[in-house]
Amino acid sequence: MGVEAEPREELLDLVRSLTEMLRVDGELGKPLSYLFRENHGAADPVAPEPTFSAETSAGGLSALEAVRTELADCRRCSLGSLRHRLVFGEGNPRSELVFVGEAPGADEDAQGKPFVGRAGQLLTKIIAAMGLKREEVYICNILKCRPPGNRNPQPEEIIACEPFLIRQLEAIRPRVICALGSFAAHTLLKSEAPISTLRGRFHRYQGIPLMPTYHPAYLLRNPGAKKQVWEDIQAIMKVLQERA
Repeated sequence: MGVEAEPREELLDLVRSLTEMLRVDGELGKPLSYLFRENHGAADPVAPEPTFSAETSAGGLSALEAVRTELADCRRCSLGSLRHRLVFGEGNPRSELVFVGEAPGADEDAQGKPFVGRAGQLLTKIIAAMGLKREEVYICNILKCRPPGNRNPQPEEIIACEPFLIRQLEAIRPRVICALGSFAAHTLLKSEAPISTLRGRFHRYQGIPLMPTYHPAYLLRNPGAKKQVWEDIQAIMKVLQERA
């Protein structure tokens, strides 16, 4: 009996997560974007792209505060009961550039801030090499809570958390998004293509140029990939300069 109950509870948790995402998407008047996949023969997603409103862009700070207030002491997935601190995101609420990572690690979980560990220190150096300060950009993650042992995010966790990421990006309305690593790129682009295939060219996320690149944690293990990441960053800098 107990063995049969576990899958049933997991299914109920998944249904609850899907219901929450449907509710938030309904409030935003958006299509179910997460049900679409990218057309691998083109740079743009197959799904029609909803547009951001000027109202959310102009009131970036208050809109972000509203998202944080609704997120509250989130328990929408099992990670809520395991975390020390929820890691919402930080930076300029009207930034032209947003970095989106995977999930908080141990340092982030302890401090409640994104990218503050070794990978975060490398990201800060990358931002500085762009001629920017960390506080001039916005940094966040797909998940707001740390998965135990830094394991990969699970589908139900992404489903529960993604609506809040979508609303963060709507509030900021950046000129460019940089997706750091496979999970960020796959979640935003609805693509299962390897990050090595996705990186190096711009895609579109709700009308915004999105550049996938390797996660800073990957660079710590594979320093030879820094050259490719710098190429991606230079492409981002070019877009920002052209549209300045």
